[in-house]
Amino acid sequence: MVEEIGTTTEGDLIINVGPQHPATHGVLHLVITLNGETIKKIEPHLGYIHRSIEKMCESLTYRQFIYVTSRMDYLSAHINNHACALCVEKGMQIEVPARAEVIRVLMDELTRIASHELWWGAMAMDLGAFTPFFHAFREREAINEIMEETCGARLTMNYMVPGGVMQDLHPDFQRKVKEFIILFKRKIDEYDELVTGNIIFQNRMKGIGYISPEDAIAYGCSGPVLRGSGVSCDVRKIYPYGIYGQLNFEEVLETAGDSFARYMIRIREMKQSIRIIEQLIDNIPEGDFVAKTKAVLKLPKGEFYTRVETARGEFGVYIVSEGGTTPYRIKFRSPGFSNLSALDHMARGSKLGDLVAMMGTLDLVIPDIDR
Repeated sequence: MVEEIGTTTEGDLIINVGPQHPATHGVLHLVITLNGETIKKIEPHLGYIHRSIEKMCESLTYRQFIYVTSRMDYLSAHINNHACALCVEKGMQIEVPARAEVIRVLMDELTRIASHELWWGAMAMDLGAFTPFFHAFREREAINEIMEETCGARLTMNYMVPGGVMQDLHPDFQRKVKEFIILFKRKIDEYDELVTGNIIFQNRMKGIGYISPEDAIAYGCSGPVLRGSGVSCDVRKIYPYGIYGQLNFEEVLETAGDSFARYMIRIREMKQSIRIIEQLIDNIPEGDFVAKTKAVLKLPKGEFYTRVETARGEFGVYIVSEGGTTPYRIKFRSPGFSNLSALDHMARGSKLGDLVAMMGTLDLVIPDIDR
């Protein structure tokens, strides 16, 4: 929905974009000040799906609160759950079995590919190309089937638990993941042929939504948004968690700082996720998939923080414990909130028609922002 809501004393036009416009990826509402077609200012408005998730977590146990984070960034549910489990394990000094560590990373990287798939299809559709959306959902469906067999869910998996994972892998997991690897290596080359090299697509992306490394850092950006400006920030590399420190993969960086750079980051990152999965899929250790823990967990009194790399950037979990069975205070550092804060800076001076390209390369999931 785009509607005129008034003018300024300088004669600039003020319009609403969203909250139901498909290109706002959910319920994001932007109030945009325009001089002709040129963007002078963007004010993101939040508050349409606020659920007080952090406050809600304070009344849930350390086993229960993890699953609320599946509902925030539902495209990175596994990775959000992983961050919460790591924070509880850090507080309680729980040692995770080797089998569970490998399973967690496999699930994280499949999740990253599935999330980037949806982003790729939706972003191309924002720019007027409908076919990539079907291609993206076709490959993403293969991952969803694998997830459903092991986790019993396709979106909010609730699979990571303190000490490991909820249950062991489905007997067909390894076979299906290997089949997916073969399929996806062929399909991602098709993505390049279909979209990446398209001159119209490149003209809509190159030089659009530029943000310098210094400004990206100042706005607290992370993930592909920050790495698209050439800043090293992959949490898996700079603060390795789980078994990431033992794996061979590259931190993907681009230096142009524009929408096309952020696009290329995610395309190249999917290939790195496949590289990680290939290293692990034939090397899943035997043994327990979860450590033995008490039925009711109590964190010692203190403050605990962990961070992980989701498909959208750094996700942090901060817990204040007073020694009970529920957190005294929880704060999440979600990547989408900081990345969205840079939109006004990126867009000033651009044409209104370029806004959807910028929005697409931010890869926003609104419940991750307005939680």
